[in-house]
Amino acid sequence: MLTFIPTPIGNPQDITIRAMKLFEKAELFLCEDTRETKRLLKLLEERFEMLYPHADFISFNEHNGHARLEEYGEILESKNVVYVSDAGMPVISDPGQILVAYCQEKDIEYDVLPGASAVTTAYAASGFEEGKFLFYAFLPHKGKERTIALAEAMDNGFNTVLYESPHRLEKLLEEIAAVDGERELFLAKELTKKYQRYYRGSAKELDERLKNETIRGEWVVVISAKKSLEKSLSFSEVLSLDLPPKPKAKLLSMLSGKSVKEWYQELIKT
Repeated sequence: MLTFIPTPIGNPQDITIRAMKLFEKAELFLCEDTRETKRLLKLLEERFEMLYPHADFISFNEHNGHARLEEYGEILESKNVVYVSDAGMPVISDPGQILVAYCQEKDIEYDVLPGASAVTTAYAASGFEEGKFLFYAFLPHKGKERTIALAEAMDNGFNTVLYESPHRLEKLLEEIAAVDGERELFLAKELTKKYQRYYRGSAKELDERLKNETIRGEWVVVISAKKSLEKSLSFSEVLSLDLPPKPKAKLLSMLSGKSVKEWYQELIKT
């Protein structure tokens, strides 16, 4: 059986007991990076007395995923196989999606354990009130594609979560500030790690502030939804407006099923 197992996004103590038990029994590890997985398992062995598994370790990423399935697809049901990302929840912005699609296509049983996620951790820490948000992962690095993606992230009407690398964070803040300097942002640096930091403020404020700080580590950026300046008027509000009958009739027609002519006739009677 194939099991997708989340790994800590920083602090190794965030691993679950269930995850460690499955690691101990695993016969094959499909890893985004085998070196990262082995490092984690060694650390769990040393700190939490987990038994280091007698297993094979195979890289599985967006470049070789389909080829790996041709090699190992047939044993996903017959052996204890686990898939792990370098950090966090597998499949979310991660090549594990290829594996899920394969299992669904071949009717292979699989399971996904709950666990650490930078997306939900950062959004919970943001304090933004709305329960709805969109996740855009990493934006394209440059060019027209990046411009279009950022415009969508800023204007979709929802709070939006992005991932960003340290060497592009300053560029991102400058881009957001240039479009809407007052847009409220929340930044989370190095989640769950020793140098974890939170920042909240307008795009302009954070752009200026972080120019004077050393930007290291991985970042999660939460962009608040664009505040609409539009207001829907009720019938009573329109009726109370000091307007001539014709324009008032047009507004009332837009709010109802009656025609402009019908509303005009009613208004001139009063």
